[in-house]
Amino acid sequence: MHDAPRYDPLEASAIFPGGASARPLVEGTVARGHENDDELLMTGKVDGVEADLFPFAITRADLDVGETRFNTYCAPCHAPSGEGDGMVVQRGYRQPPSLHIDRLQYAPAGQFYDRITNGFGVMPSYRSQIAVEDRWRIVAYVRVLQASHQGTRDDVPAADLERLDNPEPTPDASEDAH
Repeated sequence: MHDAPRYDPLEASAIFPGGASARPLVEGTVARGHENDDELLMTGKVDGVEADLFPFAITRADLDVGETRFNTYCAPCHAPSGEGDGMVVQRGYRQPPSLHIDRLQYAPAGQFYDRITNGFGVMPSYRSQIAVEDRWRIVAYVRVLQASHQGTRDDVPAADLERLDNPEPTPDASEDAH
């Protein structure tokens, strides 16, 4: 077997129809390492540059999944608020930057996707733990967190402002204790 005859790739042969030395690929065959050649989806980049757009339309359901994944994988360090003071930081782990600082507020979405995928500094890679689409959902949720810190009173709908300005009275907890 060590010196068995073999065919070179694409060498002519009488073995298979059409004179090929190998069977033709089945329709839909994907070469190893090329599972998805969508550069934006898989890397967060377009033409090698981190992009500030998403590879698919983000829905409310995507944001809900993003929030769940963020709270599972990101909040231990970054905190649910994104301020960077999560529970592991409170126990002595190195503090990550707040997601609300200008540098990250204006960073392209592809940068966040890349950091989730490949890690950065002491942040580990989550490539094997978080599905590709869920990484994008986390990025979308991070954008929502960031936007929540940029809002003003003028952004609040009138009906909600009315409720905020005139909250319904609630029973005093001390009265219920008697």
